[in-house]
Amino acid sequence: MKALTVIMTYFPESWFEKTLRFFAASELVEEVLIISKKTTDIKIPKCRVLTGAVLQSQKAISQIVNITKTRYLLFLTGTRQFAIEPGALEKLIEVAESRKVGITYSDFYEEGEGKKGGVLHPLGDYQLGSIRDDFDFGHILIFSTEAVRTALQKYGKIPAVGYAGLYDLRLKISIDYPLYHFSEPLYSVGAQGKPSGDNQLFAYVDPRNTDVQKEMETVFTNYLKKIGAYIPQESLRRAGHAKESFPVKASVVIPVKNRYGTIRDAVESALSQETDFSFNVIVVDNHSTDGTTGILSELSSKHPSLKHIIPMRKDLGIGGCWNEAINSKSCGRYAVQLDSDDLYIGPDVLRRIVDVLRNGKYAMVIGSYTIVNEKLEVIPPGLIDHREWTDENGHNNALRINGLGAPRAFDTNIIRKIGFPNVSYGEDYAAALRICREYRIGRIYESLYLCRRWQGNTDAALTIEETNRNNAFKDSIRSQEILARQEINKGANT
Repeated sequence: MKALTVIMTYFPESWFEKTLRFFAASELVEEVLIISKKTTDIKIPKCRVLTGAVLQSQKAISQIVNITKTRYLLFLTGTRQFAIEPGALEKLIEVAESRKVGITYSDFYEEGEGKKGGVLHPLGDYQLGSIRDDFDFGHILIFSTEAVRTALQKYGKIPAVGYAGLYDLRLKISIDYPLYHFSEPLYSVGAQGKPSGDNQLFAYVDPRNTDVQKEMETVFTNYLKKIGAYIPQESLRRAGHAKESFPVKASVVIPVKNRYGTIRDAVESALSQETDFSFNVIVVDNHSTDGTTGILSELSSKHPSLKHIIPMRKDLGIGGCWNEAINSKSCGRYAVQLDSDDLYIGPDVLRRIVDVLRNGKYAMVIGSYTIVNEKLEVIPPGLIDHREWTDENGHNNALRINGLGAPRAFDTNIIRKIGFPNVSYGEDYAAALRICREYRIGRIYESLYLCRRWQGNTDAALTIEETNRNNAFKDSIRSQEILARQEINKGANT
């Protein structure tokens, strides 16, 4: 018996047959299983068609597991022309066997317009917190058949899902088996037009993906229960009464560095809020060098409620600037976020947020926002309302996704104790995960905020390496959070 069973989705493209013939001719491949929704006639030796399902479905994966006799399953998950390096399959099998891993994946080359030889596409290492359903494994994954069958026997069969079957299998395998990243490019894929950055960034909140996301949430929640990291809703607390006095009821917090073109609009948006309570605006100016400081000095001279803070430290990220604001003597009972290049949608936003915070006794409230361009024109995907959050399970599902929305507002007593990591990416996500581990979070699903997308955004036009670094950081936050939640549950069970 040869080592590999290859699994790939049928595509009516010329490259597809070439790929089939390559694997069929390999001495390492026992059989090629082709997943097709419709009946398809393939007359290539060693190739078999499985009809009526998609690759990610429970139906397809169950069929594959039941008929496979080889030691490894090689999944091709991409939709593009594919070429593998000589000796690559041998390398992947060797590392899978020597390290006793459940899943092996590798870097690859990606063809691009005007690029000869392809561009390296490095992938990230898998860790405990690499639990997003869209974690980038590239286009080839080799599963140990032993790991597959052991995981299904120990943790249950794949549920009746149409989209989340492969995700369920990956999570179950990861409980007892390592996932190994082979950091060498072993194959290449053809060029493909990519979705725009924002459409890709916010795909998981697209209403068209609701059914998919519901399945992913169900699978993920069951995984948390299996590893002891699930937090029941009834264990969450509400925020208590303030034990100290505050100068105002609320503070709008704006960290800023070099936003000469947008900071005035942001500050004036905050100052224009109409409330039945006292508030101020705290701008933490992180040593701007482009004229931002001058604009803030001018505005603060006209508006006593604008507190212009320039930190002593020069090593602060956005999270560090938030710590400066919430720990300052000027900070109010509630701290409400506004980014330096964004705007509140109207003068009643601050009042609406604070009303939800105090009436619901929430530790944190998260609103919704609308994506606009520099001219404040709505651009796709438009409204970002994170309706995947539910009161019952949002605090668990938050570990699966990469963000929770904006604007964010905090009970100052609680956020002072927790604080923000001193970074400029993921600082808000880290704080939100820590809060919802213990406290209830309120939501507002109407748009409160105009998020301006322009070339100056911190997440605009990131390189693959920068994206990997950001994702690895959020994965590390999730890893720490899973461990903390497991400890909570251990304590509750002793």
